Amino acid sequence: MASLNLKIIVIPTYDITSMIVVDASAYPNTPPVVSNPFLVVESPGFNPVSVPFNVQSFNILTSDLLGITEAGLHQPLPDGIYRLNYSIDPPQTNHVQISIMRVDRLQEKWDNAFMSLDMMECDMAIKTQAKVDLNTIYLLIQGSIAAGNNCADIEAYKLYHKASNMLDSMMKKNCGCSGNNYMVNFP
Repeated sequence: MASLNLKIIVIPTYDITSMIVVDASAYPNTPPVVSNPFLVVESPGFNPVSVPFNVQSFNILTSDLLGITEAGLHQPLPDGIYRLNYSIDPPQTNHVQISIMRVDRLQEKWDNAFMSLDMMECDMAIKTQAKVDLNTIYLLIQGSIAAGNNCADIEAYKLYHKASNMLDSMMKKNCGCSGNNYMVNFP
């Protein structure tokens, strides 16, 4: 007989309005007999809430389930560190807690910058610098995720804000050309 080993995993949704938490636990019984499963989620800037939890299944979390918006209203989830605690009775001994850094809104901003770069008709030097900037921003985002997932909250938010500020600056600058830059400067 297998022993109880609680485990939850947050998987990417590629959607700023939802988060999926999967129960990847090992239970001693098949099918599992679980007494009072619950998930407590602390979203960045909001009080912790207990949400319904389906054992050995996908659990889709939205802003209304997390107490961010009223029931039935799904808004983008905030970026930041989420703390999730999955428990079954008795909760003092049977629980697992994880922290994850959610960056879906920042990733969407990065995607938009990347797509605008590919569609701009700038000269090669400007386009090359923009690619370097995007790679730097991507590394900052990944660093933010790594820090947040490893309980280095201050570093996670520092990297996040640096990436966000760089993206804002990059998008404001654009490249300032019309596509004729090469033809005007290099006839």
